[in-house]
Amino acid sequence: MVTKTELCAFSEQKIYPGRGRRFAGKDGKQHNFFSNKVRKLYHQRIKPVKLTWTLAWRRFNKKIKIDELQKRRTKRTTRIQKAIVGLSLDDIKRRKAETKEDRDKKIDAAAKEVKERKVKQMQAKKADKAKQTKATNVQKPVKSAPAAKGGKRK
Repeated sequence: MVTKTELCAFSEQKIYPGRGRRFAGKDGKQHNFFSNKVRKLYHQRIKPVKLTWTLAWRRFNKKIKIDELQKRRTKRTTRIQKAIVGLSLDDIKRRKAETKEDRDKKIDAAAKEVKERKVKQMQAKKADKAKQTKATNVQKPVKSAPAAKGGKRK
């Protein structure tokens, strides 16, 4: 059976269940104290590095190795590539491998193709407009302007 232990906020000793005291500071942080001695020293604002019996002093003066305190190290993350929606893994790899010049050529070609398409659309519009103007150019009977009422005084 494993017992849940906590560390003392001051001396860093293990606190077993049923031992120690808990203090809640004004900032809402919980501090666990091993004994009354530790609690009183904390409230007197005495630094644990100054007291030879604390782990902080032992670490500061290199009496213990720092590696002993760290139980386990975090596992290094390994980078893997996944396909994105709309792009397969092969496409991603190909895009990573291509050089800047290749990319520039593709972009220029795409821009050129768009320009050509726009030019064709403009030419088609002009042709349609020309056909319409020819069809509407048929002579319409011109109405004579009605005689003006009144006129200049002489």
